Amino acid sequence: MTSAYGELRAQLAQLTTEAFRPELADIDRLATAEIARIMNGEDASVPAAVAARLPQIAAAIDATAERMARGGRLVYAGAGTAGRLGVLDASECPPTFATDPSRVVGLIAGGPSAMLQAVEGAEDSRELAAADLDALVLDADDTVVGISASGRTPYAVGAVEHARALGALTIGLSCNADSPLAAAADHGIEVVVGPELLTGSTRLKAGTAQKLVLNMISTITMIRLGKTYGNLMVDVRASNEKLRARSRRIVSLATGAGDDHIESALTAADGEVKTAILMLLADVDAATATRRLERADGHLRAALG
Repeated sequence: MTSAYGELRAQLAQLTTEAFRPELADIDRLATAEIARIMNGEDASVPAAVAARLPQIAAAIDATAERMARGGRLVYAGAGTAGRLGVLDASECPPTFATDPSRVVGLIAGGPSAMLQAVEGAEDSRELAAADLDALVLDADDTVVGISASGRTPYAVGAVEHARALGALTIGLSCNADSPLAAAADHGIEVVVGPELLTGSTRLKAGTAQKLVLNMISTITMIRLGKTYGNLMVDVRASNEKLRARSRRIVSLATGAGDDHIESALTAADGEVKTAILMLLADVDAATATRRLERADGHLRAALG
């Protein structure tokens, strides 16, 4: 057991995300405002690290969108903070883009209860990752994104290796260079943000970097799938008062129509924003707008053309 821990300690000591920063050894003795200033400066470096990987991010998104257009799914897999970020991104796709919950899925090592409390040993199991993916019955049109700040978490690496063996597209998102996760994936994205303010606390800069990249993967993929019209969320699902008001504002911004026309169109379209916009811009009824959208695979701009 001691030798096993010694080997793992040696591995961690080589990771940028685990590096100790002696210049911050007395940070607990600083004034709160000074600690906040230092932390803010650290966070400001993250977007540049993401920018350095934009070509790899774009390539991964194009490959993902191509498969999702054929009916494939986007699956995130990670442990701890990385897993929670994946679940968060997946959970926000249905209300934002009206995707079926089965189309974008977040897997966290240890299952849903791990969102709130760590599940002992879950992140160390490649077998658990394989079992979680097998429950989804993956195929070649699916995309699996393994997320791990260290790039060595067995659950994330195991998920990517298993998915790739089944023929799915794989993406490995990590925050260390030359990571096993990136090496295992079709598309490796290594956003190197450097050592953390608190040694090894990768919920900080690494977590922020992962969130930024996941935002890009889901949002741009949905743009490519026709889930937006320009920068308007025309597939938004109005499930509460705020979203119902936003739906009307989106129709207004897209068409310039008056409130009465907007209400009439939305009523006829059964609340479907995209259909209402097409009705108003093309001067067609709801049934015709629906047929045109179906022929255009849901792309409003194509249906208008």
